[in-house]
Amino acid sequence: MTAVDLGVPVVRAATDLSGRPDTPALVDRFGRHATDLRVSLTDRCNLRCTYCMPAEGLDWLPKPDLLTDDELVRLIRIAVTDLGVTDVRFTGGEPLLRPRLEDVIAAVAALTPRPRLSLTTNGVTLARRAAGLVAAGLDRVNVSLDTLDPARFRDLTRRDRLDDVLAGLAAAHAAGLAPVKVNSVLMRGVNEDEAVPLLRFCLDNGYHLRFIEQMPLDPQHGWDRGEMVTAGEILAALGTAFSLTAHPQERGAAPAERWLVDGGPATVGVIASVTRPFCASCDRTRLTADGQVRNCLFGRTETDLRAALRGGASDAELAGLWRGDAWAKAAGHGIDDPGFHQPDRPMSAIGG
Repeated sequence: MTAVDLGVPVVRAATDLSGRPDTPALVDRFGRHATDLRVSLTDRCNLRCTYCMPAEGLDWLPKPDLLTDDELVRLIRIAVTDLGVTDVRFTGGEPLLRPRLEDVIAAVAALTPRPRLSLTTNGVTLARRAAGLVAAGLDRVNVSLDTLDPARFRDLTRRDRLDDVLAGLAAAHAAGLAPVKVNSVLMRGVNEDEAVPLLRFCLDNGYHLRFIEQMPLDPQHGWDRGEMVTAGEILAALGTAFSLTAHPQERGAAPAERWLVDGGPATVGVIASVTRPFCASCDRTRLTADGQVRNCLFGRTETDLRAALRGGASDAELAGLWRGDAWAKAAGHGIDDPGFHQPDRPMSAIGG
């Protein structure tokens, strides 16, 4: 396999904690408080979406570098019991490729206080897993779906699995993983004409649709802002078939701006990380499958918890490293800055 060079992320140096308030929480210099943990379970995926990875795949993380189930649960426990995390989302790669995933979910669901548990998946194997995920303790699911056209799905993902994804959505809904959310990325000249059909499909089936602006997180570093369909364009397209009004509920730290569709109660959301950044209210921290903490999706530095954990660090020491990582968080992702550079890791290795 011809691998794409993913680069080596820079490990963060010790953080100067001067001025940090005396709190166990994950706070930063700008008054933000990280309560939402995104946990990547694997960098592997069973699709090859054109905007995410090349057809031949990537040079996957070596198995010894991945956190074991016990290590993973320990770090999540520290986040929940010592650092104030209230929401845990499992991501990938494709998280359903993680062996014994249900066991990991059950262990996290047993924590006190119990965090809210969700999972972001491509949905390919969700139909046969949905009931077991609910039994393990999963609360909610997000499914990526960029097109309803079988031929276009094959072109975008390089796999003929649209029927499996649609079956996964239906199974998740039937199993009670509510609300079932659908994540869609529109790309110019590819699927930008599907804004209205995707929303109509979700309304008809009781799913909650969220459009996501395409972000500079591809391993080829070929992202072109001109090919991205912006939030404004998405809303204009939806406005040709639906009446949209701003949702009366405050957005808070939620990444999606929401609109009522035809007066509600149905809604549609748009995550406009590029054109309408929400960095000032970001409440996220990320743990990669190989045990690195990241305080920003677009960050170029990481804090290595795996080495500390395997070196015998105590829970208190691991929590301290995590707090230092949060305190070092920048004010924003800087996509519009002239000196912006994409992260060395692609989305599949960072986790959504």
